[in-house]
Amino acid sequence: MIYENELITLEIESSEIPWVKVFTKRKIKEFSECSADEKTEIFRVIDVTEKLMLDYFKADKINIASFGNILPHVHWHIMARFETDSHFPDPMWGAKQREPQLDLPSFEVFFTELGEKL
Repeated sequence: MIYENELITLEIESSEIPWVKVFTKRKIKEFSECSADEKTEIFRVIDVTEKLMLDYFKADKINIASFGNILPHVHWHIMARFETDSHFPDPMWGAKQREPQLDLPSFEVFFTELGEKL
């Protein structure tokens, strides 16, 4: 876990790319069930994360997704994407296109900086 407060938690998804997930603390299935404070906090965390991913990793694109078919708990995925990652331009859940050709700065440093910014 990178960060938590009374509304959300921010966790690392193990991957070749920088990828984090924002979860509501409450076990609810739909974004429409979130309180106004939860919605505000989710989007604050997404905004801070996206900006830092762009700056730190020089990502080609940031993907943000929310779906919970397998895990019916409100959560958002935030992923830094690169033309040289193994799935680009397809989603990370799709078929692998190639072997990744990535030379990225430290994920650990990024996760620490992100936690400090939040």
